[in-house]
Amino acid sequence: MALVGQLALWLGVATLVLVAGSAGGAYLYFHESVAAVAAKDPAVKRAARELQVPLPGQPAVALVIGYDHRLTDAKGAPSRSDTLMLMRADPETDSISLLSFPRDLQVEVRCPGRASFVGKINSAYQECGPQGSLQTVRGLTGLQINYLITVNFRGFREIVDRLGGVWIDVDRRYFNDRGGPFGYATINLRPGYQQLTGRRALDFVRYRHTDSDLYRVARQQQFVKGFKTQVQSSFGALALPKVVNAITNNVQVAQGGGADVPGGTVLSYALFAYGLPRGHVFQTKIEGLEGINDLTTDSTNVIRAVRTFTHPDIDSSDKATAVALGEKLKRRAPAPRDTRVTILNGNGVAGSASTAGFQLGERGYEILTPPNGLPANAPRFDYFRTQVYYAPKARGARQAAAKVANLFASAEIKRLPADISQLANGAMLTVVVGQTFHGTLASAAIDQTPRRERPNVVFAPSASRDLLRERRSRVSFPLMIPTVIERSSWTDRTMPVRMYWIDPKEKHKAVRLVYSMSSNEYWGVQMTDWDEAPVLADRSHTRRIKGRIYDLYYDGPKLHMVVLRTKAARYWVINSLLDRLSNETMLAIAKGLKPLARGK
Repeated sequence: MALVGQLALWLGVATLVLVAGSAGGAYLYFHESVAAVAAKDPAVKRAARELQVPLPGQPAVALVIGYDHRLTDAKGAPSRSDTLMLMRADPETDSISLLSFPRDLQVEVRCPGRASFVGKINSAYQECGPQGSLQTVRGLTGLQINYLITVNFRGFREIVDRLGGVWIDVDRRYFNDRGGPFGYATINLRPGYQQLTGRRALDFVRYRHTDSDLYRVARQQQFVKGFKTQVQSSFGALALPKVVNAITNNVQVAQGGGADVPGGTVLSYALFAYGLPRGHVFQTKIEGLEGINDLTTDSTNVIRAVRTFTHPDIDSSDKATAVALGEKLKRRAPAPRDTRVTILNGNGVAGSASTAGFQLGERGYEILTPPNGLPANAPRFDYFRTQVYYAPKARGARQAAAKVANLFASAEIKRLPADISQLANGAMLTVVVGQTFHGTLASAAIDQTPRRERPNVVFAPSASRDLLRERRSRVSFPLMIPTVIERSSWTDRTMPVRMYWIDPKEKHKAVRLVYSMSSNEYWGVQMTDWDEAPVLADRSHTRRIKGRIYDLYYDGPKLHMVVLRTKAARYWVINSLLDRLSNETMLAIAKGLKPLARGK
């Protein structure tokens, strides 16, 4: 089996959706358990026949289906897919990509032997089982899928408990004490970074009482991070053997080609997975979703999400940090949105220039046409290789030309000649399409460099001053007050502050501030002298700003957490579930943390 196939399988089972993480550990230590999670269900076996065989050295894609059958369901009633997620492992970029689908997303549902219909994406599993989910996701994304992993949520609580719980940052107060067959599930969670039992973790990832599936997916992704950390910390520990029985009863794995997944070489590939560079696990979201119970979006948003999923911008956090802090990146090409390109036909094939221009435009480049209504033709049609000409006086043009040339199968980079400059219309780059272009650009990452924004903050130390003063004497470390906060925010009315024991041995306390935004989202500031919190180990970057040290934690180009490090304590600024606060706003809040002044 290809390296990436094993890697995809391990990560799909070890770090992906909910309970799938534990099976990775079972693979590592119990080769006999590999056979136990092989596809046995006839429906899974039928779906496996439609999977593509993973090729050596090529990226591999797995579809993970988390399904549920509740005790309140009638006997013989179909199960529901509670979670649908794609994962992709790429050996060339040492990266793992995840793409979640909200269960309420309206799509064309495809079932074998039946006419397609429009419905929620989770209905594909309920109506047609794993084969329906596979065909529906494949039709929606256009992707070939190599692995299918099904996870029964019946074992969720047991597996989490046997691993000792999962560390999750709970963004706000979650409470509902009115359950029942026709109501929402009961839940009682307080804000803060904490280790959740199986039941409480399930409450968190499935909550949907007062918000939409967008937030539900975000909570599941929060869980994925925590579960990945827990599996890593349990690597080799006694907790892992304890979960094997629960896993084998609730997880099935199928691969393209129909053969059972072998386990003999998984260990070496799993160790490779542990060695992934920091920040090389990318979580992709479908943007532009509208609605509450039925979510819809333009098809272009799905196309863009799939492209981001298949070609993650692995340098996105570096570039985002440079933009937010005004740093310079060496030899960096201009972003596509800042690169104007004129496309000319140089091979005589009708439509070559417009096809290339359309595809470059889809990738964010600004496409120009020749001036004065001139046709988009080069002076001659005998170009064999595509030529990418750059304006020598344009800053970064040479680097931009190299970036565009990589998108064509065979292209040369040259300075803009006089006969072509008359057709360039002032563009940074002029591309003359040659005979080596066959209508399709090569794969490339979508540049996710964010634009620099002004911090959206307001000076408001009074929002939390009294809350912190009341608790100052009850903690052993100095408290800091957020002097600036996001402009539409104020401390949450339900539970604005919480003081609690954060570590399992109850030697360290934490104080958590919760701020609610006008968009019904929540961000927070957490303070603690516990510097061994598992989440702190996975920082992306560290910067010294005006004598203070800040650790930066990214989700792709989004700054999800900033941690101010001092000798006495750690002060976390945590973004909302959907990372609504801009990178500049996050940094401004962190830089605005000041020691709480003495006084009443």
